[in-house]
Amino acid sequence: MGRLLIVSNRLPFTVTQTEGRLEFQESTGGLVSGLSAYLDSLKGFTFAESNYIWLGWPGLTVNEGHHAELKTRALADFNAYPVFLSESAMDKFYHGFCNKTIWPLFHYFPSLTTFDEELWQHYVSVNQAFAETVLEILHPDDLVWIHDYHLMLLPKILRERVPHVLSGFFLHIPFPVIEVFRLLPRRWGESILEGLLGADLIGFHTHDYTQAFLKCALRMLGYDHSIGIIRVGSRIVKADTLPMGIDFDRYHQAAQSSSVQAARAKLAEPLTNVRVVLSIDRLDYTKGIINRLRGFELFLERNPEWHDRVVLSLIVVPSRVGVQQYQQTKKQIDELVGQINGRFGGIQWTPVVYQYRYLPLEPLVTWYTVSDIALVTPLRDGMNLVAKEYVAARTDQTGVLILSEMAGAAKELGEAIIISPNSIEEIADALKQALEMPTAEQMRRMRVMQTRLKRYNVVRWANDFIQTLRAVREQQEKIAVRYLDSPTIRQIVEKSRSAQHRLFLLDYDGTLVPLFNEPHKANPPSDLLATLKRLAEDPKNEIVLICGRDRNTMQDWFGALDIGIAAEHGAWIKERNTAWRLTKPLKNDWKPSLLPILERRADRLPGAIVEEKEFSIVWHFRGADPELGALRAQELLDDLVDFATAREIQIFQGDKMIEVRNSGVNKGTIASHWLSKAVIDFILAAGDDETDEDLFRILPSFAYSIRIGVASTHAGYNLLEPAEMTELLRSLAQS
Repeated sequence: MGRLLIVSNRLPFTVTQTEGRLEFQESTGGLVSGLSAYLDSLKGFTFAESNYIWLGWPGLTVNEGHHAELKTRALADFNAYPVFLSESAMDKFYHGFCNKTIWPLFHYFPSLTTFDEELWQHYVSVNQAFAETVLEILHPDDLVWIHDYHLMLLPKILRERVPHVLSGFFLHIPFPVIEVFRLLPRRWGESILEGLLGADLIGFHTHDYTQAFLKCALRMLGYDHSIGIIRVGSRIVKADTLPMGIDFDRYHQAAQSSSVQAARAKLAEPLTNVRVVLSIDRLDYTKGIINRLRGFELFLERNPEWHDRVVLSLIVVPSRVGVQQYQQTKKQIDELVGQINGRFGGIQWTPVVYQYRYLPLEPLVTWYTVSDIALVTPLRDGMNLVAKEYVAARTDQTGVLILSEMAGAAKELGEAIIISPNSIEEIADALKQALEMPTAEQMRRMRVMQTRLKRYNVVRWANDFIQTLRAVREQQEKIAVRYLDSPTIRQIVEKSRSAQHRLFLLDYDGTLVPLFNEPHKANPPSDLLATLKRLAEDPKNEIVLICGRDRNTMQDWFGALDIGIAAEHGAWIKERNTAWRLTKPLKNDWKPSLLPILERRADRLPGAIVEEKEFSIVWHFRGADPELGALRAQELLDDLVDFATAREIQIFQGDKMIEVRNSGVNKGTIASHWLSKAVIDFILAAGDDETDEDLFRILPSFAYSIRIGVASTHAGYNLLEPAEMTELLRSLAQS
């Protein structure tokens, strides 16, 4: 088993340089502490601690003379490997594109978003620098786990350099809906989506974020999905919901430690006669701290009986100190705290106790244990681990969590009081409800949340991600086994050479030529006609085109060739040197009733067209908006069920099309006609959609059957695109 390479913007430690000496200080935070718990859980198993390496920026620009020393010490002391970047590049990358473009936009603050081409170019170049560093140490069987919005281009860059790399990506912030995401310049947005799709597994905190990503991939890149599985070329990629947990035992046990208990007693002494509402957040405009304060102010205004009896402990952790938007947020907080304390406070009571500082683990847990209520009201948050940490630290199972519905954690902590962070009235009402909640009800809610968080902790989250990623690779390998590789192609050519009677059963659209939004544009290129003509000239070959097109079009395109043709999936056939004939008596008296229905549906969907044939009608929506097209197609299918019930017709849903045709006509039935004509010792059949599965099912075991595209199929092999199929035919024609 290979190593785990964890790639994040920052290493799990920060390097400082003092008088030419490098000093290392361990970092803290959700990702670092979370993954550290997971890595610690691996000790003692076959996948030991030495089998991981953490890659990231060390926190400062280190001159080249210290590069070797930093690499050696980082690897020896932290199982880490540094990415070296200049200060200016990191500034334009991190403070620039990451925090002036991606962060505000993905958190639904488009008015604060900067769209700067220079910053985008630095984002690209830093992702490329990360890729170069990964490639320095990457082994063939390593698993690469890339984290967060800083590195969304990295999966594709690695994939282009190492096509078979096993990689996963996890986004720790929200993924926005398409109406917000496409505010990015299209080139940037498409690059980000394609970058993420370079991974084998893309993880998100909530189902909403996963669906938003899938919708963007569909609408902007044309990639549809089936239960989160996206087919990208020859690969499958999975987008999945995996909400990140916390190290539950770490916070629960810390709350019971003697040092925290002593600190709690000391902290609680001046708070004996008041209830404590805790608000702790990093300084950020997305956290909703301003609304939180205004909600508390409204609560005091409406509930004078709680004056002198409740305190809001507001702890703001410094963050991105040099960014103007953050400084403006801090100024607003400072002014609002002063306003509330000036309005309601007195000598004996200060309503808001405000601290602007970072809290290490034990002081943080101490505040969790002493606070009766946790007020967590971000305007938008990927997950929010503070809410989970507060629940984990409540060892006596009392306390009330007030939580924003816009936090990812709200999907898991439904027993909290869930509020809209944009409504100060809801915040005020929630505070009153929390302060008046009976202890038994507090404990009931807390017990349920603790049980859930303990079961799905950060170790379980990481394990689930890794196991899901490995399962995706297993699926990919199953598909790869079916891919028609060069040795198998050589085998087919050799079998063909030794055969006495060969039969070729070939679909046309999507098999020999690409699919077109407008079907009439798919006329055969000259090189394809030349290949078919050369194959047909060999007396040992029987070439049959079996497709859904009408006979007039097939006659125009292929009538000059000495081949067999089956049109409208076999309703009409034309054998070599014979006229067209119906394979069975068919009716088309149902068409006049159906045609207006399909045309009305096409009128309601720009880009949809109706193709009328002699014994079938096709409703195409390849040129339409993919999401609306799928919706309109489902509506049409619902309408057609009743129509088809009373008539001898069948409804077929293919790739971006719905076809209505006579019952009992399919490619399998018509292929049997040619299969029964003579003793055949070589068969090659190819198709690209569900209509061809009828053909694949009836073929003898020695036949070579090929499905174009990556799909579940009865065919023996897959090829990716029509160009590969025509190249195979060219090889057979030349053999």
